[in-house]
Amino acid sequence: MADTHEPRARPPRAVEIRTGLREKYSDVYTPEALHAIEALAAFDDDRKQVMTSRTERRAARYRGHQRMTFLDPDATIPGTDIRVQDARDGNFVGSEIPHDLQRQWIQGTGPAAKPNASIEKSIRNVAYALLSGADGWMFDGEDALGQTNTMALDNQRNLKLALARDELFLEVAEGVAGEMNAWAQGFFARDIVTDWREQLDFTTVIFRTRGLHLDDRHIRNTDGSGFSASIVDLCLFVVNNHRAFLDAGRSVVLYLPKIQTAEDAAVWNGMLDALERHLGLEPGTIKVYVLVEQVEAAFQLMEIRATLGGHFVGYNTGRWDYINSVADALGWDSGFIDPNIESIGMTYGYMRVYEDRVRRATNTADRAGNFALWQGGMEPNIPVGSAKGIEDSMKRALAGAEREQQEGASGKWVAHWKMVHIVRPVWERVGDANQAGRAFPPLTHTQQDASDLFLLEQAPRTIRGARNLLSVALQYGNAFGQGMQAAALKPADFFGDDDVLYLMEDAATGEIRLSILWEWLHKRGRLTEDDPETGVKAGDPFTLELYQRLHAEEMEKLRRASNRDVYDDSKATTLPIAGAIVEAYIQADAKMPWYIDLLNINLDNFDLASAQQRIQMYLDAFASDGTRITENLDFD
Repeated sequence: MADTHEPRARPPRAVEIRTGLREKYSDVYTPEALHAIEALAAFDDDRKQVMTSRTERRAARYRGHQRMTFLDPDATIPGTDIRVQDARDGNFVGSEIPHDLQRQWIQGTGPAAKPNASIEKSIRNVAYALLSGADGWMFDGEDALGQTNTMALDNQRNLKLALARDELFLEVAEGVAGEMNAWAQGFFARDIVTDWREQLDFTTVIFRTRGLHLDDRHIRNTDGSGFSASIVDLCLFVVNNHRAFLDAGRSVVLYLPKIQTAEDAAVWNGMLDALERHLGLEPGTIKVYVLVEQVEAAFQLMEIRATLGGHFVGYNTGRWDYINSVADALGWDSGFIDPNIESIGMTYGYMRVYEDRVRRATNTADRAGNFALWQGGMEPNIPVGSAKGIEDSMKRALAGAEREQQEGASGKWVAHWKMVHIVRPVWERVGDANQAGRAFPPLTHTQQDASDLFLLEQAPRTIRGARNLLSVALQYGNAFGQGMQAAALKPADFFGDDDVLYLMEDAATGEIRLSILWEWLHKRGRLTEDDPETGVKAGDPFTLELYQRLHAEEMEKLRRASNRDVYDDSKATTLPIAGAIVEAYIQADAKMPWYIDLLNINLDNFDLASAQQRIQMYLDAFASDGTRITENLDFD
């Protein structure tokens, strides 16, 4: 039995770069990186093929009212020579966990750049991350990185400068260390950075590429069609930085997002193998975590792990994206209606089942006796607010971390550097580097297992919940248009209440909030509590008229908000566009697969009339034949 598909020859293919960027970002678009992109360009065809397969599967499920199922155990995983049952049995050779991933108690997440900022200000993001005391930092190229203007290239530039220990970065890092200690003295009564130069080498650098579903904004095929953002991110990061990692004895590590199937993983595996061959690296040099953000992936966990073979080191259990995928998978099922988002924690119904499957999959040994890592989900709190608000929120954060550690996670994510030293002691007290190999029941693939992956439990569905969903979705769309794909948000009714802390949110938060609101409206979800303000009674359905009233009221609150919560210069530009996108998504009969598609086609656009034309163009294309418009409409 072969563990991987035999690679076929793929001739290099030219691509086109937006005018002026090759020169302006010559340190990012290096000859070596561009050569690698062209060497991997043929994989864009494979990428588009699996995207077409996704669309067709989704459409078939909606037409036939079909739930997802497990793969046939006797089938071969598409794109490989691996039999499904062999993958489930661990009859493959995966990866040993490298030394710098053995202990990843806390991984921070966030971009390496700021929108519309000089290099000196933008690169501060990297300094905060590497001085934070996190065991690893996932520098984000995807959900938390704004894509306005050239932010994706600034992100790459800043990482390259920091990894090379450029003098500019070192000067910034020294100043940032002082600021971090000033905060820590007030919060902990101690410094958190003792030797800032030495601290810079503590944190394992990890990069999250954009997913297969996204096109790059600055590179396209020479025929004018969109080109894979995944290929661009993979090549720019690895080619420009792999020597710095390897010369320092460090691993080259990626997070791969939005993988839905083992077939998707096979495309990634092919790209990773091809890039290693192109660079003359040993097979398996590039290591990857996979974010389990799609319910379909929970049906194929061992298959994905086997397909990525020597590259795969672990899974991460996210929350928002996964909830969105569950709602999307059953968009056709009138009986499946989610409750308030606040009720869907990691111990809720289908989330509890999903987490359990991940920990069982990572703790299944491969043929060589290797286990994988399970990295727990995101802690979005930021310790900024009233004393009571911080105390209450930090208690919840610690309780969540303790639960994950007890359940078997080897570590956790945090969304802000200030959270690292608050949450890390949960794992420090235990002391074990990781929990890989902890005994759990074997992973099973029964009809009951499939049903449980969509397990609903009773929980509230309220007007307060609807307002929270709507307000945060509107705020997020506005922040996205301003270049902040990671934003500190809270519902509008709590803007002046410092007892309610801001949460760091990224693209996933908008996806799930609109998905649930679409579900409530189009499935006529029954509300569970009276609401005197609107006159809604328990048992009343969530109607179009009710939605339109709430939309108008929440938009007005945002227009009246202070500059701290909603930038004043956004209120006549990106906020109305965000409102139009939200309104179109929620009211459309055909459920959109991605909120971010509608945001992306309006990046760097501040004209409402133009945005409305683009939104309608997208809705018409998708309703017609499932086409997603994903290319940069302003490329020229």
